[in-house]
Amino acid sequence: MTREGHRIALPKEQLVQLCALTALLVMGGLVIAGPGGLLSWRENLALLEHREAQIAALTEERDVLRNRIDLLHPDHADPDLTGELLRQNLNVVHPDEIVLPLDATPGE
Repeated sequence: MTREGHRIALPKEQLVQLCALTALLVMGGLVIAGPGGLLSWRENLALLEHREAQIAALTEERDVLRNRIDLLHPDHADPDLTGELLRQNLNVVHPDEIVLPLDATPGE
C-alpha cells in the first residue's frame, strides 16, 4: 500500500479483476440486448398479446365442443343434435322428407 492508494502488483490479481470486469460487461450486454433484455421487451409483449388471443380463441372453441359433448351425453342426449348427426354421418332421413340432390358443378 502506498500513499496514492492501493496498487495491484501481482499479475494474478490483474487477471482476476480483468475476468470479473469481462463477466460484468457480458452480463450488462445481456441485460440490454439479450433474449430477455430491454431491446426485446416490446417484441415479447407483442408475442404475449398474440398468444393470449390464441388462448382466447381456443378456449371459445373448447367451450363449444364441451357444449356439444354435454348435448350428446347418453343419459340425456339432445334429440335435435342426435338427429342432425345421424342425417349428416349416416345419410338417414325420415320417411316424410324429400331429398333434393345438388349438382356437383355449380354454374351449369
